[in-house]
Amino acid sequence: MHYYSLNRQSEPVDFRTAAVAGQAPDGGLYFPETIPRFPADFLAQLPHLTSAEIALTVLRPYVGTSIPEPELARICAETVDFPLPVVPVTDRISALELFHGPTLAFKDVGARFMSRCLGYFSRHETRPVTVLVATSGDTGGAVASGFLGVPGVEVVILYPQGRVSPVQEQQLTALGQNIRALEVRGNFDDCQRLVKQAFRDEALRQRRQLTSANSINVARWLPQQVYYVAALAQWPHAQPPVVAVPSGNFGNLCAGLLAYASGLPVAHFVAACNQNDAVPRYLQSGQYAAQPAVATLSNAMDVGDPSNFGRMLELFGHQYPVLRELLSGYTVSDADTTATIARVFRETGYVLDPHGAVAYFALADYLRHHPAQRGLLLETAHPVKFPAAVEDATGQPVPVPAELADLMRQPKQSTLLAPEYDALRAYLWE
Repeated sequence: MHYYSLNRQSEPVDFRTAAVAGQAPDGGLYFPETIPRFPADFLAQLPHLTSAEIALTVLRPYVGTSIPEPELARICAETVDFPLPVVPVTDRISALELFHGPTLAFKDVGARFMSRCLGYFSRHETRPVTVLVATSGDTGGAVASGFLGVPGVEVVILYPQGRVSPVQEQQLTALGQNIRALEVRGNFDDCQRLVKQAFRDEALRQRRQLTSANSINVARWLPQQVYYVAALAQWPHAQPPVVAVPSGNFGNLCAGLLAYASGLPVAHFVAACNQNDAVPRYLQSGQYAAQPAVATLSNAMDVGDPSNFGRMLELFGHQYPVLRELLSGYTVSDADTTATIARVFRETGYVLDPHGAVAYFALADYLRHHPAQRGLLLETAHPVKFPAAVEDATGQPVPVPAELADLMRQPKQSTLLAPEYDALRAYLWE
């Protein structure tokens, strides 16, 4: 498997090069030259396979010869060594719970796969790798946990000041060791812009071996397919589900669309967004326009110019009618988010986090217009990461897991940074 840049000004590379570089030299995102199809008997065997076996089958074609298969099998097993359960919420809606990993967020899957791949690739390197990542909430914590203590890797995380939850901030700033947190006086788009500028800085890249752990990196993006497939292995109905994905930078949804293109049966996808709704507006009009990010209760989705939108277009040949047929977009307000958490808890006892609530609201609305179908929403974060929003809506305290309680007692370690590239460059140049 080789990967080409969406800007088409760089040479194709193998998986190792794409994963270590993060972004192509021309500033484009890497994209696989071919979309593999699942083996003919794979879907029939799904209910009998482990998550590790599913992961190996899905990811083997993308990795190619960059990692020997026994080593790749080990990496896949460690990537999904926690539950990925499908939990019924109502008679027509189930939740794929992706918050049972070490940082209680779906991004543990991608971060664990990527960290182990980079650990394998850097085992003989004399120059350390610097993982540079922007986060709107959960990415940073998952990356920090995945790379904590990995030899030869330093992690630098940029996050927007005051726009992540207290739990998310602790997961970014309290680990120490090889993890550095930069608290940017701005929004997520500022953080993402600074990271992209760093990758275009040839002098800096000569000084530091940079890679990214955002979903712009194929090693973070591609493994997210695995839990879509694992969900279908548990799906009890003959008819494929409508899948609703809380969407910010769109790596998660784009991975689901990639699995669909490889043969995974899905009836329809729903892109559930908060007020940061550039993609839903595109789906309505056919015209894409980035917008400044707006702060919301579902902060990990506060992205005004999602990086993976280009990959979504590429996957469907830039054919708007094809994408519009498969994907519906929704914009969900904070008021509807809170009301959804309250209503679902009152009627079912199930506790949604704000991101899952956005997906639930959009999915429920879609299913009202399609009464013969059932839906699956991706619950991407544990409610304990957003205690104020959840407790206000349910009137109940959210129990804190023991391992998280210990982390919350650790001192915060961060560096304030102006939202200007010169400030980031100076920090990285040291």
